[in-house]
Amino acid sequence: MTPTIAVPQVKEAAARGSRWIDHWDPEDTAFWEASGRYTARKNLIFSIFAEHIGFSIWVIWTIVVLNLANVGITMSLSELFWLTAIPNLVGSFLRIPYTFAVPHFGGRLWTTISASLLLIPCLLLAIVVPSGWVADMSHGTQFWVLFGCAATAGFGGGNFSSSMANISFFYPEGKKGLALGLNAAGGNMGVAMAQLLVPLAVIVGVPAAAVKLPVHEVHVAYAGVLFMPFIVLAAFCAWWYMDSLTQAKADTTSYKRALGSSHTWIMSVLYIGTFGSFIGYSFALPLVIKNTFPDFLANHAFIATYLAGLGFIGALLGSIARPLGGSLADRIGGARVTLVCFVGMGLFTVLAIVGVQHRSFGVFFFSYMCIFVLSGAGNGSTYRMIPSIFAQIGRRESGDPIDYKRRAAAVIGIAGAIGAFGGFLIQVVFRHASLDVAAAVKAAKTPAEKVAVASARSDWSVSALYVFLVAYAVLALITWTVYLRRSADMAQAAI
Repeated sequence: MTPTIAVPQVKEAAARGSRWIDHWDPEDTAFWEASGRYTARKNLIFSIFAEHIGFSIWVIWTIVVLNLANVGITMSLSELFWLTAIPNLVGSFLRIPYTFAVPHFGGRLWTTISASLLLIPCLLLAIVVPSGWVADMSHGTQFWVLFGCAATAGFGGGNFSSSMANISFFYPEGKKGLALGLNAAGGNMGVAMAQLLVPLAVIVGVPAAAVKLPVHEVHVAYAGVLFMPFIVLAAFCAWWYMDSLTQAKADTTSYKRALGSSHTWIMSVLYIGTFGSFIGYSFALPLVIKNTFPDFLANHAFIATYLAGLGFIGALLGSIARPLGGSLADRIGGARVTLVCFVGMGLFTVLAIVGVQHRSFGVFFFSYMCIFVLSGAGNGSTYRMIPSIFAQIGRRESGDPIDYKRRAAAVIGIAGAIGAFGGFLIQVVFRHASLDVAAAVKAAKTPAEKVAVASARSDWSVSALYVFLVAYAVLALITWTVYLRRSADMAQAAI
């Protein structure tokens, strides 16, 4: 008779409810195969769903700003950039406290809370923004009301950190890379989904002939209403199907040690260049295109109407490229992939400048699609570099490998927050470049003169592109100097 083998099962803390799990040992193969794999996969699926909705809400104002004139709200280009930049900034800052929310509240409760918070920006979009009394306000008051509404969309940006932190506790070390890659890619796809669906939602019920006009009816409220059922579903699924691990404690010691490492700040800067580019251009590109190629858009009504949908293509390509970049980094080294990405982003930025100067929308758009692909691949390769760097430091210092793995996890959280801030910087640079145009348009006396001035200054973005070109050159140099140069400490480790 075959002896019965006792297989460890998930042990739940009944005193705090059936969704708390006290015993969790994913490194134990028997435990993982018996019950751990199913529980981890279940939590990953609902985590991806909630994070996906979060990213969609985070970028929703990139579509709203393109339609403000259609609801009688006129803003300068620099003001519009503030309305897309503030959700980026708020989301970047929220990533820090969101990282520590999971150990404090538990993954199940915090995912429910963070998903439910997304109802706030949606309700404001559905009720406040399209209301007639906003259009009747003075310009200054109008801007600050919209600014406050847009800021709440930043709740969606914080979800990434708490979602990644939560899922990292569920998976064994050998499977974390794929799980976190799927989680991150699923969230990033939310950017693409919002820019695909929201431009269509706001023109539901508007005659096709009217949509082709420069100013036409839109239903901004639908932008908020569209996501409400999915937010409720995400919160419901998190509450009823996700779990919390008592072992998911905040490791403040690892964060303190990580903050003292120069590599933490170097990798954070590199992540500004990769993820910061991805999210920054996702926020800014539709607005940049609208004010850089007005002549082209005037002759292509469909593209002008569905302008935010162009951002969908870039966000989709970048999201797909992220896990591919990580996979390629596994084979040839993350530093090499990251270096190629920065060099490529610089070269395609040069091509984008050529596109603006020669008034070629096709060249400009193609350049930015390639930049999205490279930034997405760079997201994966930089995240792959971090555990390799700290594993090498651990070997060199003969320290506890677990301690250095925790430091690497802390760096991933820190870099994620700082990298998101890079998206805000990109929008600030674009806004600064647009100030001269805004001043010139404001000085024009008639609407026709304003249009003429805007068309004559449509190369305004070139100065911003030169800033990005220099930044990519500097980031490529940092990558080579610190991690690939033969005399560098890390060069022999194939980071």
